Parts: sequence; structure tokens; C-alpha cells
Amino acid sequence: MAAIRRLGTQTLPFQKENENPLGKGFSKVSRPRAALGDIGNKATAFNDQKKTLTRSKASSLLPTAIKPAKDEKCEPMDLADVSEALADCLIPCKVEDIDREDFNNPQLCAEYVNEIMRYLRAMERKYSVSPDYMNSQKEVNEKMRTILVDWLIQVHTRFHLLQETLYLTISIIDRFLANYQVTKQNLQLVGVSAMLLASKYEEMYAPEIGDFVYITDNAYTKRQIRQMEAQIFKTLEFNLGKPLCLHFLRRNSKAGGVDAQKHTLAKYLMEITLLDYGSIQFLPSEIAAAALCLSMKLLDNSEWTQTLEYYSTYTETHLTTCMKRIAKLVLKTKDKDSKGKAVYNKYASSKFMKISTLTCLSSSTIFDLSE
Repeated sequence: MAAIRRLGTQTLPFQKENENPLGKGFSKVSRPRAALGDIGNKATAFNDQKKTLTRSKASSLLPTAIKPAKDEKCEPMDLADVSEALADCLIPCKVEDIDREDFNNPQLCAEYVNEIMRYLRAMERKYSVSPDYMNSQKEVNEKMRTILVDWLIQVHTRFHLLQETLYLTISIIDRFLANYQVTKQNLQLVGVSAMLLASKYEEMYAPEIGDFVYITDNAYTKRQIRQMEAQIFKTLEFNLGKPLCLHFLRRNSKAGGVDAQKHTLAKYLMEITLLDYGSIQFLPSEIAAAALCLSMKLLDNSEWTQTLEYYSTYTETHLTTCMKRIAKLVLKTKDKDSKGKAVYNKYASSKFMKISTLTCLSSSTIFDLSE
């Protein structure tokens, strides 16, 4: 919270003098926001109606191969016609089927979750950006990007937005900068416009455009933000579906059966890569797997099992390069002279189990990997 207050009088290095990024009285922007807390699994009239379905009617919705055959005879299924589909669903004998108990929960999509993950891996490659795209920018550099991301993380925290919104915001910025020339005066405009666009995509109740005008101390008008938002959307060809690290981490955490502490530490390790331009070389699925693997090593030296290899599609050997990069970022973030402290301060709060202050983040494992 102290960092937020200090930021209220801080000027970004690439801003004009006397421009206040967050403006005075920034706390006024934060307001109660209805979110997913109002949605639950309580019984409703709709749920009561579902229970009135007869067994025969419900079973008619199931594929022939899994219909209950208690009171009727079913013709045997011709497996020759679906051999390819079945081959894709086969799981090695030493790998645990983590979806076997989820078929009764339609929200978990157990029937086709593996196909969804294959699709996400294809999309992350399709929308990946060049790791050296910054060379094409004439006025913007890596340092400016780091300062912008650090500031946006604080804005994101202050607005109480979803984690997906933050990751999508940074993804939009990188994809836009890789294809469009931006001046240093407009880099912050790109940042707030990208967060506004990401909020509309992810949030149930997105912040108003006036909020983003206010936090930039009226450095940009509503019209400028709308114009930049439209330019970003057009440049990205209206495609915002690039998979995020969070999507893969949740799947990996389920495969590993990890506890809340390991999952939260992995989230912290993933989030510090957002500030690092060099981490763009890794795919979101790689960062998610490497963060979880490193988290398991740091907390109790857990093994990267065959089940984790199967569902993440990465071996521990393959993840070593990414883990080394993350280890260097951990030590850099803990440095007192480091400017990008937003993530560290965020995860030092009790809300995130004070995960960034764990002693294991200064252990020999981290120093050995960072060499």
C-alpha cells in the first residue's frame, strides 16, 4: 500500500515533467466492484428442474458408447470407425488419469479437456512474438517496457482486476509493439488502452474509461484512449485469444496435485517474468511448467512425475533453461536497488500467503540455478 501511495507522486521516466501517472487521491478510483463472489453453486429452481429429468431421458443425451445398459440392450459400437479418436484419448499406463472423476461436472469439460489443451498449445505458437521485436522500435526500449509493466501491475492491483486481465494486458502490449511503431510519449497510452481492452475481454465489470484518464493525471483524453484502443484492436486483427500462463498452470497444478502454497509460489514466479523482456522467448506453457517445477523444488524438492510430463508436455530437462531465467529474476527482484518491486510487494501481503518473503527464495537451489 505504501508503494501505491508513493507512486501517486511519481513520474515515469519517459513522461513529461509534472505528469502524475496515478493522479492525486488515487484511492478515489478504487470502488466496490461486484465480481464472481455473487455467483455460487446454491440450489436454484433451474437445478431443481434438472433433477426431474428421468433416467431414460438423461441417458439419451449420452454417447452410445457410455449409455447405461441396465434395462435395455445396446448394439455394440463399431470401434473401427473411431479408432483415430480413441487413439488420441489413450493415456500411458504409468500416467494418472486426472479427469476420471470429473465427468459428472459439466463445468470441467472432462470429455474434451485434452483437446482444449492441444488447441491452446497451437494458439500460443500462432500468436507468439519475436524475442527481439524491440529492435524494430525506434524510441521505446526494454527499460521503458519494464517501468510500464511495473506501473500497470500496481494499477491492476488497485483496481482489483482478475489475474487473467493482467496477463492479457501484457500480451496485448507485446503483440502490438511487435507490429506498430510507438513513441515514448504514447507508451503509457498504449498501456492503459491495452488494460482497458483486456478488462472488457475478461472482466464482468470493466473499469470506466474515465478511470484510466484519471490515473494518468489527464495526460490523455478519453478520445485518445478510444483511438489507441481501436488501433490496437485493428493491429491485432481482433484476435485476443492468445493463451495465458494461468491456463496452463491450473492444468499442471491439477496434474501434480499440489497444495495452495506451491500453486501460489508458481504464480509469483510466473508474474515476475512479465517484467522481463527476455522471458518473451518462452511460450506461456513453458513458463507455467517451469514455474511449477521450480516451486516444487524449492518447497519440498518434489519430483516432476510422468503425469506432470504428460499433461504439461515438458520434461524437467527441457524446463531447465526457463527455470534458470526465473531464478535470476527472483534474485534480481529481491535486490534492494531493483526498480521493479511491484510483484514482490504484491506477493508479500497476507492475501498471497507472503509468498515472496519465503526463505527458500534465497536458498542454494536458487543461486545454483542462477549461475
